[in-house]
Amino acid sequence: MDGSSPYPLRLEGDLSPRLSRWLWLVKWVLVIPHAIVLFFLWIAFMAVSVVALFAILFTGRYPRGMFEFNVGVMRWTWRVGYYSYSALGTDAYPPFTLADVPDYPARLSVAYPQSLSRGLVLVKWWLLAIPHYVIIGVFTGSAFAAYNGANHGNWWYGSGLIGVLVCIAAIVLLFAGRYPRGVFDLVMGMNRWCFRVVAYAGLMTDQYPPMRMDMGDREPPAMDATAPTAGPAPVPAG
Repeated sequence: MDGSSPYPLRLEGDLSPRLSRWLWLVKWVLVIPHAIVLFFLWIAFMAVSVVALFAILFTGRYPRGMFEFNVGVMRWTWRVGYYSYSALGTDAYPPFTLADVPDYPARLSVAYPQSLSRGLVLVKWWLLAIPHYVIIGVFTGSAFAAYNGANHGNWWYGSGLIGVLVCIAAIVLLFAGRYPRGVFDLVMGMNRWCFRVVAYAGLMTDQYPPMRMDMGDREPPAMDATAPTAGPAPVPAG
């Protein structure tokens, strides 16, 4: 991972110039094998995160092998989401691997932290991240319980903004054969926000996720702190 990203997690996606008008209608079937594998990978992700919590608490470091595994799970998830209903940005079928695939249109990486706060590890994943959980709940949709007067629980599901925008893009793609660029940039910004929060809550960084939506296919460049700044105008001699 290079130093051009303002956040330790880097998420990018290249929008394919030629997307099938109809393939998105059946991608839910095509990704079933990935969904099965990812179900077990995310169970492992949570288990590894618990072990990493104790490792950070006692040593101040995230075990490198565990870190790379969890980054791989996130990377795999992003590729599948980009292919399917988190973006619909490509028709290239995602590979079955945790490793980085530079040639695939969707890429994700997280800079490895040399040290992590032992105190923050106890609170950032459940307390400090709460504001972000509310926001990404709006982005992704969330289930909630509503109780009627007879105290019978009913579950409702609200589709998130990402799902709504991807649905709009799919309809435009079906009839016009193109993906609206403005919609794509917005979807990328929401996905980027969500994965930053996952990295923070997954104990991979102590840097708090920014409360902003960095839209577009590429990460915004970080400001170079070593760049010279303009000083006062020189005073003429004499």
